[in-house]
Amino acid sequence: MARLFGTDGVRGEANLELTPELAYRLGRAATLYFGEKHPGEKPRILIGRDTRLSGTMLESALSAGICSAGGEAVIAGIIPTPAIAYLTKKMGFVAGIVVSASHNPFYDNGIKFFGGDGYKLPDSVEDEIEAVVHSIEMADELYRPSRSHVGSVTYRHDLTALYIDFVLSTCHTRLDGIRVVLDCANGAAYEVMPKILRSLGVDLVVINDDPQGTNINDECGSTHLDMLKKAVVDNHADIGIAHDGDADRCLCVDEKGETIDGDHILVLCGKLMKKQSRLQKDTIVTTVMANIGFYQAVENDGMRAEITKVGDRYVLENMLKNGYNLGGEQSGHIIFTDFSTTGDGPITALQVLSALKLSGKTASELNACMVSYPQLLVNVTVKEKDGWDENEKIKSIIAECSKELGKTGRILVRPSGTEPLIRVMAEGPDQGELETVCQKIADVVRAEIG
Repeated sequence: MARLFGTDGVRGEANLELTPELAYRLGRAATLYFGEKHPGEKPRILIGRDTRLSGTMLESALSAGICSAGGEAVIAGIIPTPAIAYLTKKMGFVAGIVVSASHNPFYDNGIKFFGGDGYKLPDSVEDEIEAVVHSIEMADELYRPSRSHVGSVTYRHDLTALYIDFVLSTCHTRLDGIRVVLDCANGAAYEVMPKILRSLGVDLVVINDDPQGTNINDECGSTHLDMLKKAVVDNHADIGIAHDGDADRCLCVDEKGETIDGDHILVLCGKLMKKQSRLQKDTIVTTVMANIGFYQAVENDGMRAEITKVGDRYVLENMLKNGYNLGGEQSGHIIFTDFSTTGDGPITALQVLSALKLSGKTASELNACMVSYPQLLVNVTVKEKDGWDENEKIKSIIAECSKELGKTGRILVRPSGTEPLIRVMAEGPDQGELETVCQKIADVVRAEIG
């Protein structure tokens, strides 16, 4: 049986794969699990969501599952994922749940959990909750309270203000005079982020802040930067900021319309933190997807890089284990453990804007902190991801293409953690060569398991 939890919660197309029945079981299972860990008290679980059409359906099903196990579901409404992480810990909830599929299209959705400490659940806890889910599916003979012990639902839309105050507390620099274009991706940041930036004095232009349930991430946000790039240039802005659907990511655009990706954000923030003696062990944690230019820039600036496998949970795991306080991914998941227990798009944006203000430079000058090598990513839809790395033809073509690129380039082939895809990435100085090797590998993957 395939594992229910992926790299970032349970995901699937809403009402087909991620059904309300499954959401109900997840809510029920989580309440039973955390109830055992907190005997003698009614388990209180915080729920937030992004702006997807299916969000209210899954939120309601989760709430019903929580109530069926005698818990209290506290509904925060539309709110960024990192807000749930923060509020779960601050307000003393036994767990937090986010209904979101992050950067995926609107018809997908997801359910991810945070523990009472504000951190994403470890694999072992997810496995225990999943075991309860399966026992409910087979024969639900687990605890079912009645009468006055039935659970309840409480609505707390005021919690958003607490998160806004928290994010503002992480920024010690006024941002007056900076002209910013903000792309909210028609997602969870559409209310909170404009308020945050305006309160710091930003001259703000906002785009994609009109969620309709079906337009989240639709050719906008951190995975589709073209609209933001045009708006930055057209509005003569100093910088552009883009979040994804649940606002745990942040990417930027300089005044010339060039991308400032997660690698660049890590380097420029790392340089400022090192200058201020705030960068623990002068180390930045990143993943195998980081650009070759990232490693060169880090070394040139007297810092070092710690490398993990893809996934912000693995970045955070390394940071906590080794005492580092800056890490993230090229995709814009940036973690500042001085402030947060997870990737936080609004906090990242404020750190970038602070660096811009304090440097006295333009965004393009900051963006020059590293030179990115050409990097090409091809996604291949597959029937089954498991076992791809044992396929002899796939292994052979990867080895052949790696030899072609030589020491100046590299190839990384890996399965998506959230979608039925094999990702083929090649990096090196010659774009044409990258296109050739990526196509060769993608063709073989498609022929073998597509």
